[in-house]
Amino acid sequence: MAINSDSNLNSKIPAGDMSEKWTNYKGSVPLVSPNNKRRIDIIIVGSGLAGASAAASLGELGYNVKVFTFHDSPRRAHSIAAQGGINAAKNYRNDGDSVYRLFYDTIKGGDYRAREGNVHRLAEVSTSIIDQCVAQGVPFAREYGGLLDNRSFGGTQVSRTFYARGQTGQQLLIGAYQALSRQISLGTVKLYNRHEMLDVVTVDGQCRGIIARNLLNGELERHSAHAVVLCTGGYGNVFYLSTNAMMCNVTAAWRAHRRGAYFANPCYTQIHPTCIPVSGEYQSKLTLMSESLRNDGRCWVPKNEADCGKHPNDIPEQDRDYYLERRYPAFGNLVPRDIASRAAKQVCDEGRGVGSTRLAVYLDFADAIKRDGQAAISARYGNLFEMYEKITGEDPNKQPMRIYPAVHYTMGGLWVDYELMTNIPGLYACGEANFSDHGANRLGASALMQGLADGYFVLPYTIGSYLSKEIRTGAISTDSPEFEAAEKSVRDNIQRLYAANGKQSVESFHRRLGKIMWDKCGMGRTAEGLTQAIAEIQALREEFWSDVFLPGTADEFNPELEKALRVADFIELGQLMCEDALHRNESCGGHFREEYQTEDGEADRDDENFMYVAAWEWKGENQKAELHKEALNYEVVKVQKRSYK
Repeated sequence: MAINSDSNLNSKIPAGDMSEKWTNYKGSVPLVSPNNKRRIDIIIVGSGLAGASAAASLGELGYNVKVFTFHDSPRRAHSIAAQGGINAAKNYRNDGDSVYRLFYDTIKGGDYRAREGNVHRLAEVSTSIIDQCVAQGVPFAREYGGLLDNRSFGGTQVSRTFYARGQTGQQLLIGAYQALSRQISLGTVKLYNRHEMLDVVTVDGQCRGIIARNLLNGELERHSAHAVVLCTGGYGNVFYLSTNAMMCNVTAAWRAHRRGAYFANPCYTQIHPTCIPVSGEYQSKLTLMSESLRNDGRCWVPKNEADCGKHPNDIPEQDRDYYLERRYPAFGNLVPRDIASRAAKQVCDEGRGVGSTRLAVYLDFADAIKRDGQAAISARYGNLFEMYEKITGEDPNKQPMRIYPAVHYTMGGLWVDYELMTNIPGLYACGEANFSDHGANRLGASALMQGLADGYFVLPYTIGSYLSKEIRTGAISTDSPEFEAAEKSVRDNIQRLYAANGKQSVESFHRRLGKIMWDKCGMGRTAEGLTQAIAEIQALREEFWSDVFLPGTADEFNPELEKALRVADFIELGQLMCEDALHRNESCGGHFREEYQTEDGEADRDDENFMYVAAWEWKGENQKAELHKEALNYEVVKVQKRSYK
């Protein structure tokens, strides 16, 4: 059965051969002349890798750019937490890598649920990212002879991941930050720190600005622009416990959704297999252990449930089950994240989990240390080992790490076309805030690649296509009825929170939402559980708005108010995620419906009925969102059953 795309979802994929689409696009896209760029205002929300790189690039081109971040400094953006590396098809190892292979691995890793044109472009520009970052002074690891080093990541059979020990995100963000700082000093970019976007303003169907709250004094501010770019990351904190920083949220994207921007594939969330397990009921944050550790660490559990309480060093080799190597011999411990996560869950469900909660598996470096020496392993992962020891009190050099899957990344996000523009003209989304490149499962080391690709090498071209029609528009006033109405809507929403005058903390609602989401929309999902979750979230939402307690006032520095606004959005998003997961009667990538699995427990896709992007349209509070479909048509890659065996 052919799936037809909705007429209002025009992906704008250029015609021609896949390898020439991006080149032909750049050669024919409308441009804005240097003198006219000075007449154009652009707002960028978010200052992580996507936001900082986009702002620096657009400022360098001559546009007037405003950057908004709720942090005190762009250097605190969550991109800083990325550890393992960044992919690029440089083929420095001469091991068979190519632009096509990176493109293919990404499509396959996403379980054939990504848009081919966007992914091929990502693979093409990946090579330029490394050159850009080296020129900025990013201290990538190097081999003895001085050449940049590479290591392997899950879902590939080549070494294409560039890294800076376990601090790759931090080093890349510093590079983007210095580029941004240069533009700030030149006056092309103005930075608004401690500001949070709370609404998008549209005029005659076009995005014309935002309403932001000054977090220090509570004032609402109007800011206009000819285009707005959202670079605000993902929504993993809807689960409460995740590897995301606690301030990460969905508010900017969700407020855009409420103004008409389609939200695509919200149920596609990534569970990372290599995280420090939950240790207590009141824990509020989980810690990632980089996927790069699976290059040298071997995952195992005891073969016999009776051995699970023993110290791992006391369990002999013949009594250990290296379950990933056993099930997936071709890729072993470097299978993609969704597969490794489900495999860990499965052995724990069998009763063979380890640790005090029995919800953990071992990641063992003994063989690697014996083979390469402790100094070599320390050079690769030293800071990660130190972080693990500080948190757990256990030395990975002497005994295996204990790890378990946790929410990490969200492949869903605002729907965008090839130009990274949402269905609202003039509103763009970059990096993790959009849905475009990773399908149903992101391969490791591709998040940093996408963020920098969008900001440095894609958006600076594509935004000109829209802005070339704006050079005669002139300055946009913030005194229009549309800005007035948007500000009033934000103010009314805040007053509604205070009007509840309830007794329950914001944190308690967030924790309860997270438990619903993890239990019923986490690693395993069923129609029954999702139906229950939707009803429970609807009831939680009513309770939230009638009994939430907020201290302080709205016209002051008030972190509890910030949190309340974000949790209100999470609750609405959580319902949409469950509805998306319920309608998709298949298993693919990070979306695993337990009713749809093969005899050996792998995901069972339904390409005939579900090979499309699910783009949801907001229809109002207490109204069911409307589904729009963008068919995924594969011109180059042969769609087949995904296998890593």
